[in-house]
Amino acid sequence: MGADITALVVEWAHLEAIPVLERERVLLEAADPDADDGAVEDGWAWLPPAAEGFPSWCARYEFGGTLGSFKPHFWAGERWEAVREHAPADLRAALDTFLAGLIWDPGTGSDLDEDEAGSWWACCPPPDVPALAQAWTIAGPRLEELRAPFTVHAADPGKWVGRFEEFTKLLHGWAEVVGEAQRRGWGLVGLPY
Repeated sequence: MGADITALVVEWAHLEAIPVLERERVLLEAADPDADDGAVEDGWAWLPPAAEGFPSWCARYEFGGTLGSFKPHFWAGERWEAVREHAPADLRAALDTFLAGLIWDPGTGSDLDEDEAGSWWACCPPPDVPALAQAWTIAGPRLEELRAPFTVHAADPGKWVGRFEEFTKLLHGWAEVVGEAQRRGWGLVGLPY
């Protein structure tokens, strides 16, 4: 797994139409931050028609405050592990599902073979996105219930995702990515780039 990550929402039919051996190269070219007209600190780098230089079948999301690093995602997973047994069962189940996507538990449901998907950080085809979106509709409004357990069991100010606000900011960013993929009927791809 690379030290940096790039999260993309992708029109799956277009992706599957690309010859298998060319997919990673095409995705890397599409995600190349040097190809856009300006730096994206956080949020979306929309691909045409919104911005020249990107294909119209995908968009890149930059998580705020992560500098493109996987470390905040890793530490969000560690913080969740410290808190999860102290969360109500239904909230825990919803966040387990939702965070499997954020910290990327790779899996595929398309013609992408395991060897190819394994070279990517993650692969979530469109049929799997609604489960992530549904998990967020349960967990998102209830995040505040985790503040006290986070403070007691996971807080480590000054470290990666060491404050509750940093943890929830990352979750809200992921919710935006999942929501956009859901609205468009697209899938999610993460690259170790």
